[in-house]
Amino acid sequence: MCEDDHEQKHAGIGRRAVFVTGAAALTLATVSFASAAGGTGPRTRTVRGTLPPGSPDFVYVPVEVPRGVREIHVAYTYDRPTVPAGTQGNALDIGLFDERGTDLGGRGFRGWSGGARTEFFVRADTATPGYVPGPVRAGTWHIALGPYTVAPQGLSYEITITLTYGEEGETPRPVYPPERAGGRGRAWYRGDCHLHSEYSDGRYTLAEIAELARAAGLDFINSSEHNTHSAHAHWAELAGDDLLILLGEEVTTRNGHVVALGTDPGTFVDWRYRARDNRFGRFARQIRRAGGLVVPAHPHATCIGCNWKFGFGEADAVEVWNGAYTPDDEVALADWDGMLVASVRDGRRDWIPAMGSSDSHRSPDVIGRPQTVVLADDLTREAIQEGIRAGRSYVAESSKVSLSLTASGGRGEHAGIGERLRVADDTPVTVRLEVTGAPRCTVRLVTDQGVLFTGDPLPVSGAGVVEWRTSASYAAYVRAELRHEAAAGPLPGALAAFTNPVFLGS
Repeated sequence: MCEDDHEQKHAGIGRRAVFVTGAAALTLATVSFASAAGGTGPRTRTVRGTLPPGSPDFVYVPVEVPRGVREIHVAYTYDRPTVPAGTQGNALDIGLFDERGTDLGGRGFRGWSGGARTEFFVRADTATPGYVPGPVRAGTWHIALGPYTVAPQGLSYEITITLTYGEEGETPRPVYPPERAGGRGRAWYRGDCHLHSEYSDGRYTLAEIAELARAAGLDFINSSEHNTHSAHAHWAELAGDDLLILLGEEVTTRNGHVVALGTDPGTFVDWRYRARDNRFGRFARQIRRAGGLVVPAHPHATCIGCNWKFGFGEADAVEVWNGAYTPDDEVALADWDGMLVASVRDGRRDWIPAMGSSDSHRSPDVIGRPQTVVLADDLTREAIQEGIRAGRSYVAESSKVSLSLTASGGRGEHAGIGERLRVADDTPVTVRLEVTGAPRCTVRLVTDQGVLFTGDPLPVSGAGVVEWRTSASYAAYVRAELRHEAAAGPLPGALAAFTNPVFLGS
C-alpha cells in the first residue's frame, strides 16, 4: 500500500507556456513529494489535465524528487475519443529527464518509450527497456509528454507517479559489442541498419533480432531504437565473429526520421526540434563527431511526422528502400535518382549513396528485407561505414540475390559500384551485370538520361549476365535495377535489388 495518494489537477496551458531552445514546450505545475524522513513506504501522486488541439510538441511535468529515493515509477493513461473519418485522434508519447534538466542536447535524458508503454521505472541498477539505469538523485525531474496528435475534443490524461524510498543499488558498468567481427578481408558484407526491439516500439527481443539476422544471412546490423540509446549496453553477448553489431539510434523528429548509424557506444542524439528550428545541422554534426553516419530514413513515408523535411545537405546516405517495397519507396527511388542527375548536371563529384533496411519491429516483419550489401575491406565498424559512405553497395531483398555491376573501357580501365571509370567521353564502354538469385526478374539499366536498357526476364534459375555498350557522352552514370514481374498496368514491378551507380567519364 502507498502511504499517501494525492491528486493534482493541471489547469489551462496559456500562462505556463514557455519556449526552450528548439521546439515549443510547455511546463506545468510542479509535483512535490515529502522527504524520506516521513516513512519508508512508497508514495504516490496522481496528476490530471487536458491538452487542447495545437498544444506544443512537448509538455513537461516537473517532479520534485527528495533525497533517499530508490526508484521512480510512472504510469499514464489518456482518452481516445471517437473522431470523424480523416481526423486525427489522440496519441501521447512519454519519456523522462532527470535533475540535470531538459535542455536540448539531452544531458538529463533518462529514457523515452514514445507511445509503446503505459508505464516505466528507473532505478540505479536497472530500468524499463527504453530507459537508462542510474542514480535517482534529489532535484527536479521532468516527465516529458509528447502530444503526437490531439483530437478536436482535446487530450485528457492522468499520470501516476510513485517514488519508492530506500537504499539504491549499484549501477552496472556498461559493456558494449566489439567494433570488429571475423570478416573475410575485402569482400561483400550484408547488413540491416534499421531495426527495432522492445527497447523502443518493437516486439522483438535483442536475442530474437540477432538470431533472425543470422538466419537472414546478415553479417552486420545497427541498433536503431526511437530516440533512445538504452539498448547499447545490452548487445555485447549477442555479437560474435559471424555478426558485427553497430550502435546507433533512429532520431524521430516531427519532421522526419534519421538513422544515426554506427555511433560511439552510449551516444544519445536529441530529437526535440522541427525543420523550421534550424537545429538539425547541430545534431548531424554530433552524429559524425561520435563516429556515425547520417542516414535520413524512409524520406517519403506517409505516416505522420515521417516525411523528411530537413533536406539532404547533411546526409551521408539515404534510406531509399524501407521494408516491403511500396509506392513510397518507388517515390524515394525516383527522388534519389533525381539527386544523382542534379549532381551530374552541376558538375559535382559529391553524391549521396542509397541504402535499404527492413525497419523491422515485430513478426511478421522480415529482418533483412531489404539489406544493404557493402564492399568493405573487413567486417569492422570503420570499414563498413567507409563502404557505405563511398557508395560501394547495392540493396537486395534477401541474401539469395547477388549481383555484380562493372564498367570497362577499351584499354583495360575498370570500375565497379560506387566508383568512376575515367575515360574520354567518346570511348566505348562495356557495362556488365551478373546476377544470381533473381528468377523471372527483369534487368533495367538506368542512367542520367533515364532507363536506356530493359532486358528480358531472367530464367527460373535466377542467374544471368547482361552486357550493354555505351559511352560517357551518352550516360554519365549507370545503375542497375532488378524488378519482379509487374502484376498489371504501366508501373514497373517491385524491386528485387538495385545498385548504386558506376560513374563514367573523366
